[in-house]
Amino acid sequence: MCGMSQQPPVRSTAPTRRPDASMSLLTNVMDHSLDEGYAEAAARKSEQGAKAGLPRNLRAKLGLGLGLVLAALLVTVGASQARVAAPVVAKEREELIDRINDESGTADRLEDRVDALREDVSKRQDAALKDSGGSGTALVSLLSGAVPVHGPGVRLVVDDAKEADQGGGGGGPRESAGFSDTGRVRDRDMQRVVNGLWESGAEAVAINGRRLTALSAIRAAGDAILVDNKPLVPPYTVLAVGDGERLSTRFQNSVDGQYLHTLKENFDIRTKISAQADVRLPAAPSVTVRSAQPKTAGKGTS
Repeated sequence: MCGMSQQPPVRSTAPTRRPDASMSLLTNVMDHSLDEGYAEAAARKSEQGAKAGLPRNLRAKLGLGLGLVLAALLVTVGASQARVAAPVVAKEREELIDRINDESGTADRLEDRVDALREDVSKRQDAALKDSGGSGTALVSLLSGAVPVHGPGVRLVVDDAKEADQGGGGGGPRESAGFSDTGRVRDRDMQRVVNGLWESGAEAVAINGRRLTALSAIRAAGDAILVDNKPLVPPYTVLAVGDGERLSTRFQNSVDGQYLHTLKENFDIRTKISAQADVRLPAAPSVTVRSAQPKTAGKGTS
């Protein structure tokens, strides 16, 4: 019996399949994590950086070194000039401060001189008024506004209506004077108020602290009221020296007092008058003595 030889089993030579063969997209992403476009851009940037780096040849190195030396030299020269100029600037500053102090002292001395001259002028005006007034010096000084006064009197406040920008309807006491019938106080109104107080017996009158004299002017510039070219701001406070109760009654019963009452009724202009035990009025800011000459006896006079 012939023996049969046993042969080893034949093994299959077919290639083994990768376990992740079914995940081809994920495998491609893992194997090629960098996109080709990004790779090309990175390569170009690396090449440009290598070209733009430090100079490689001797000539370029010498040029760079020379530029650095020049920059350092400029910085050094600038710092040196700044140190040299610092004392000069400080000296000029001190000289400027000294000049300012000197000019300030000069201005103060001139101001003192002006005050002294004003006082001298006031004394000369008082002397002129005394010479011309004789025994009535006090009365002349009072009427001319040359001296401050105080005593019993009245306080009259005149103010615009609350809605002054709205015009009233129909005619009114100011229509013939060319004024629009609104709730604003006009210069003509204050003129009538002041004249009414004078006629009612006031000895001295002031508006918002400005003393009025026979030469005072009440005018208008737009909607503003001017007293001797100085603007006033409402409310207008009028102070008058005189017999308080009597002065108040006489003014309210006068034609100008009735005019003011009509403005209040028709245009809501606010007014308030009251007698005061003591009111104080300043002197007029400037009193001009037009003539102050001694009297001389002429021919034919005794």
